[in-house]
Amino acid sequence: MTKAAPDPRAVREASLDELERLGLPLPPPSFPLVWEPGDRVELRDTIEIEARAAVLHVVVARCFGMPTEMAMGWLLGSHLVDLVTPPEWQFVMGARGDHRSFVLHLDAMFALAWVLGLSRHLDPTAPPEEVLMHQMPDLPGGETFGGWRSRTLAAPRDAVEAAVLLDLYYCLDWAFQEAEREGLRLPGEIDGNAIGQRRWALEWAVIFYGPYHDAPPGWEEIDLSV
Repeated sequence: MTKAAPDPRAVREASLDELERLGLPLPPPSFPLVWEPGDRVELRDTIEIEARAAVLHVVVARCFGMPTEMAMGWLLGSHLVDLVTPPEWQFVMGARGDHRSFVLHLDAMFALAWVLGLSRHLDPTAPPEEVLMHQMPDLPGGETFGGWRSRTLAAPRDAVEAAVLLDLYYCLDWAFQEAEREGLRLPGEIDGNAIGQRRWALEWAVIFYGPYHDAPPGWEEIDLSV
């Protein structure tokens, strides 16, 4: 169910205050808003977010040695094969693609776990919680997607709360890239790649409705260049 999105200018002011607190560069005044006054917001369906998180979990597991046959068998048994994107499929099946970029999906998975209410925080200075992998499907143990959903009983965040955090990560993505370009000290334990992955997940999970928004994009259609 959609809700009225909060005042984007007030949210942006709060995001900029947080960047200042972290000692990060501030984007220029022309930096665009994520949504406009009067827009509405909602999260994607819970099962869609759960499925995306589970697929990312398999992709990350392949990065750390999960056999192709086991990964394929799990995706088939959980009826998630159709939700694997072409780049993910090439990596899962043949280890083709940039291995490092798929390892980074751990932070995207962490952000989706936060949206689902499985992670307590999405602190931009801290790495994913150590318990994250235990909160995801037990792949070696053969836990199915359905079994995992029954075990975790996700309680998704409020869409407005997620939108506010998306605006922060939108600003953080610019600020971390600028800080790294200028050789400035970052405020915590993670870098701009991790911030970008978390923004990716939030951009995908949060849907806005208004005159300037297109239909919700697919996972690989998220544009992080703007």
